[in-house]
Amino acid sequence: MALTLLVTDRNLNILGAPLAGWTKLTCELNFNAPASGSVPLPAHPEYMALLQPGNRMVLIRDGSIWCAGPMEKPQTYTWDLDDNAGPGAVLVTWSDDLARVAGYLTYPEPAKAFTAQTTTTDVVRQITSTNAETVIRTLVDENCGPGALAARRIERLVLDDVAGVGSTVSVSTRFEPLLDACRTAAATDGLGFRTRQVGDQILFGVYAPVDRTATARFSAGLGNLRSVGFDLSAPLATSELVQGGNDPKQEASEGEPVPARVYLEVESGAAADWYRVEKLQDKTGTTDDSQGELTQAGTLALGDDNPHAGLSTVTVDTPALRAGVDYGLGDRVTVVLPTGLEVADVVQTIRLEATPDDGELVTTVVGNSDQTTTTATVRAVRDLARRLGRLEAR
Repeated sequence: MALTLLVTDRNLNILGAPLAGWTKLTCELNFNAPASGSVPLPAHPEYMALLQPGNRMVLIRDGSIWCAGPMEKPQTYTWDLDDNAGPGAVLVTWSDDLARVAGYLTYPEPAKAFTAQTTTTDVVRQITSTNAETVIRTLVDENCGPGALAARRIERLVLDDVAGVGSTVSVSTRFEPLLDACRTAAATDGLGFRTRQVGDQILFGVYAPVDRTATARFSAGLGNLRSVGFDLSAPLATSELVQGGNDPKQEASEGEPVPARVYLEVESGAAADWYRVEKLQDKTGTTDDSQGELTQAGTLALGDDNPHAGLSTVTVDTPALRAGVDYGLGDRVTVVLPTGLEVADVVQTIRLEATPDDGELVTTVVGNSDQTTTTATVRAVRDLARRLGRLEAR
């Protein structure tokens, strides 16, 4: 095991010597979501001077950066008499640099300051009929990357090399969480996006996960399956009824007629196996489907509402199959249940745990679990939040 902890400032300058004396370290990398890391340290004065707001934690594993990003709680300090009058302990939690990106909203007019935005409520940022990777890169670039207003740029953030992935999509967004807009653009092709520190730069890039179902297999017989749960439930919707256009009840302004409602149905085909279930999706403000936005809204909704084959799995690294080497976040892998059923699903989380005495343990969460926020209750809450967000943005 070779793990190194460094502290940098927001410009990636290394501050002080590597941190030592930690007793347990955990770090989770998540698919299309910020990472989460924590480590308890002795509260030496020189360490406390480094653990300050705005600084970053860098975890290096076997010579490569595993996770690097801002400290979310640089100091959670404790001391008691049983510490033998020592300095006490401090718990540090941090994320990767994708957490910085997650802190931004999509401006309708990203070249203007917030106070200079056009005051009409129908102004949105539209990126139409463009490669999905380009859409995601554009959203990040103009809101917090090199192309953003100076006050909104994330220090040292640049765009990674173009991967050339994704099909043609269209996105309309207005004061939406930036990562939500990125996930919308990524969903159709199942694309992934991430930040990674390379030298003195933070690279934001898009990638296409790989189908490794033939080579990345987990089972009790292979010794790399730690726990598994599986459930099958009915669809929440088989037909997404998407309504666009504007509300006919709305009064026309300046004598202009209000565009009529537009209706589009997107079906999953699951009704043939189950039964028909309808759900209404509101895309008010999108006047037609010429850019495919109404179809995209229905397709995205079906992603949540399709029949739920819930796979909750924790796997373990072995010499023959290692996370980050033989498969990565977003890749599809195969899990063989003890019943003999084989299920293919997506790698959602890669978790590293380490102690000085016991060494490293790398586990992987495949498919759905409470950790990946895909339970029906959580989906309902997130759907409500999205609906409220659309109302507030009008």
